[in-house]
Amino acid sequence: MSQGEAAGRGAAKPQDQGWAWMVLLAAVVLQGLTLGFSSCIGVFFTDLQHEFQASNSETSWFPSIMVAVLHGGGPLCSILVKRFGCRFVVMLGGLLSGLGMVSSSFCKSISQLYLTAGLITGLGSCFSFQAGVTVLGYYFVRWRALANAVASTGVSLGFTLWPLLSQYLLDEMGWRNTFLIFGGILLNCCVCGAIMRPIQLASGSLPQSAKPEVQPGSRAEEAQLSNGASPHHPTLQQHTKRTKCFQMLQKYLAFDIFCQNKGYQIYTVGVTWMMMGFALPHVYLVPYATHNGVEERKAALLISIIGFINIFIRPLTGLLSGHRVFTGRRIYLFSLAVLLCGLSNFICVISAKFSVLILYCVVLSIAMSGVGALTFQVLMDVVEMDRFSSALGLFTILESTTLLIGPPLTGVLVDITGDFHYVFYNSSFFLISAALFMGLSFCALENKNKLREASKAHLDSPSRYQYSEMSTEPKAVSQSPPVIEYITSI
Repeated sequence: MSQGEAAGRGAAKPQDQGWAWMVLLAAVVLQGLTLGFSSCIGVFFTDLQHEFQASNSETSWFPSIMVAVLHGGGPLCSILVKRFGCRFVVMLGGLLSGLGMVSSSFCKSISQLYLTAGLITGLGSCFSFQAGVTVLGYYFVRWRALANAVASTGVSLGFTLWPLLSQYLLDEMGWRNTFLIFGGILLNCCVCGAIMRPIQLASGSLPQSAKPEVQPGSRAEEAQLSNGASPHHPTLQQHTKRTKCFQMLQKYLAFDIFCQNKGYQIYTVGVTWMMMGFALPHVYLVPYATHNGVEERKAALLISIIGFINIFIRPLTGLLSGHRVFTGRRIYLFSLAVLLCGLSNFICVISAKFSVLILYCVVLSIAMSGVGALTFQVLMDVVEMDRFSSALGLFTILESTTLLIGPPLTGVLVDITGDFHYVFYNSSFFLISAALFMGLSFCALENKNKLREASKAHLDSPSRYQYSEMSTEPKAVSQSPPVIEYITSI
């Protein structure tokens, strides 16, 4: 039995008490080391440009690849967790992250940095973060919501501390030695993983999900075998491979939900479009400030201000959105937060003075807290929970694609025009248009559903003596989809 299977087969004694709180502390540190790490990349933007004689577009591919892999590697991480368990995957992620940054310190070209810091470190951060979030679900039951909220504060702590540490080390040692030190720091993910020991289950407890299930397509194989077909027949082998591929896509990338659920369709398209502009301020804010004469230490402080405010605002936003007044209306609160993010970018366009940039960071951090706190809550509102994990797979893959291409495309525009203002124009365009699209589309969908329900209620109120004919033919029993495990990046 694998560690992943052992950890997922029942309730255990250490849940919600004792060692579970040590695991929670490790999860806080883990999220600060992984999700928070990408916030410091903008500090090195100008130095990397000068070192490799690279354009804005070429340099921005480095953080774009890292963030895209961090968000889009969920399905691969899920497979590894199921096979080897959370503890192993967290420690594997720590090794990859450390290896990637140590290798980055020896890079001779910007393209090598794409592979080492972008792909290897990004994939390692994905494994550590997402497996670390998953293990909290095994250690906490009653206090699971509180545990996830506390763990997410690690992201804000990382946003606060990483830029300050990066600027100090950059001034003292240069970017190569700084990346070497970062490799050692990220190896602490292995320590956090060692704390997350597998839970031993109470004997005799087996949930229903552990029972053998009839996989779709197995009946077709049985029918062919009963007709005399050999299990090694080429046609049957091809059919089996196609069936397994379909099952894998259905498990991790639920295209059927995207086609059938209008709410999920609108939300996924809106968030995917939003991500084209959402990451731009994180990548270009520090270069924009230094380009306009702000001291490098003060420029790095701007990202830390965003992270520090997030520590306090994000939990408050989560509590506010949980109020019954916003039940069923969280999508509008989310759209309002995205709209505020887009409008806040115009503050940077007005002036690049340090005092104005601080005001921008305060407004942006408040809006970002709303986006971060509501992203997955809204997804839970529009998708049934038994299909949430598979819907999340497609959701993260699509948003990671736009996270990958957004900064480099904007970098091309900056290279052509020589004007950093286009960073914030671009960001505002994508954010404001996405907010309006989601808000207006959900409003129209809600009105359409109300009209449909009213019409249905009118048709379903027959006269007292009216009757309907019932079919005597037996109906086919529909099989519910199997329970799916997926690692969420919350």
